[in-house]
Amino acid sequence: MFGYFLRRFLLVVPTFIGVTLLVFTLTRFVPGGPVERMIAQMQQQSMEGGRMARTEMNQALSQDQIDELNAYYGLDKPILTAYWQWLKKVVKLDLGESTRYYEPVWSMIAERVPISLFYGLWTFIIAYAVSIPLGIIKALKHGTSVDHLSSFLIFIGYALPSYVVGVFLISIFAYGLDWFPMGGFTSAEYDFLDSSWLKFLDVMKHAVLPLICYVIGDFAVLTMTMKNNLMENLAADYVRTAIAKGQPFHRAVRKHALRNSLIPIASHLGNVISVFIGGSFLIEVVFDIDGIGLLGYESIMERDYPVVMGILAISSMLLLIGNILSDICVALVDPRIRFGEQ
Repeated sequence: MFGYFLRRFLLVVPTFIGVTLLVFTLTRFVPGGPVERMIAQMQQQSMEGGRMARTEMNQALSQDQIDELNAYYGLDKPILTAYWQWLKKVVKLDLGESTRYYEPVWSMIAERVPISLFYGLWTFIIAYAVSIPLGIIKALKHGTSVDHLSSFLIFIGYALPSYVVGVFLISIFAYGLDWFPMGGFTSAEYDFLDSSWLKFLDVMKHAVLPLICYVIGDFAVLTMTMKNNLMENLAADYVRTAIAKGQPFHRAVRKHALRNSLIPIASHLGNVISVFIGGSFLIEVVFDIDGIGLLGYESIMERDYPVVMGILAISSMLLLIGNILSDICVALVDPRIRFGEQ
């Protein structure tokens, strides 16, 4: 098992390089880079009365100034050379500086981590706390009205994209009924609230609708995975043998079938780590939540490539480590597994 995990850790480096190099290369071919965006902003700001002569637009920046800007942002270098310089900085935990806000990328990401981490942790807790018991109930009551009704609701939620659900929830419960805020992480009066309890209620009131959108996708997958695997194990010979030997049904389920049914759930456990930090682009855009997801979306739209690459580097590393943790969780749940052994 040690040899297997050692190989997995060694594969993290080439996989990380492959993913980041691919995206880094794409940023060089996407039109409208940081220099072009800067030129467009200067041309727009220099307009007088909504009119501007074509010669003035062309002279917003001289060619020498454009070349200096390209050199400053490293856009004048070959792709591999520029990527190598970026990678050396990343190894030193230096993600560069934003071309839009001129702030260190690390500080911009760190400022938004608590918000995305808040939603990630609550999503994880709610999804697993509800989907596992519900999957067990659906397996034990397969074919009943409880199973059919819950499956109907689950498949509806799974079929609808999370951002569509978000727009629907805002339209009904925020705009129509005015039960919840339209968006944001806190209200404008948050800093003036007297007690910590009122501040907590303010945050949770803003979090209800986004959390429904976060949970709905994973909830459906986890519930049906739990149900299908438990049903498969309940039909296995070892469970029927345990019952035939006089063991009560509920004990056979708890002691034998349930543990083996948790293996696929455990394999999914490590993959949610990247969601803890990365959040969801579209959900944070719909609800105007100032987390890493919204930061990444705005960075892509504004061609703020240092921020894009910084978020990609962190999320990629978390996903790779999460996959390894998934294997560790599987080994803990099922000690019979010996990775890499014949």
